[in-house]
Amino acid sequence: MEDLFVAHNVRSALKLGQARGTAVVAAMRQGLPVSDYTPRRVKQAVAGYGHAPKEQVQHMVQALLELNGTPSSDAADGLAIAICHANYMDRLK
Repeated sequence: MEDLFVAHNVRSALKLGQARGTAVVAAMRQGLPVSDYTPRRVKQAVAGYGHAPKEQVQHMVQALLELNGTPSSDAADGLAIAICHANYMDRLK
């Protein structure tokens, strides 16, 4: 799960926090482990640069997963988190 970022809009930040909290509770109630990664760590894992723009993350996700097309920004974010987690888990072995 991607850690929350500092939002400029307080209302949006509260809604994101509630949605994230709901997802964490749902996962934990099912006995699933939850891992947190900062946006910078996710970008480093996928693009090699912690301040990579969204377009670069999309491109790298497409290349790493050998996708036929460019994933949407939201899909690329989710896949990038999964790639980051897979990389992190490999390091723990």
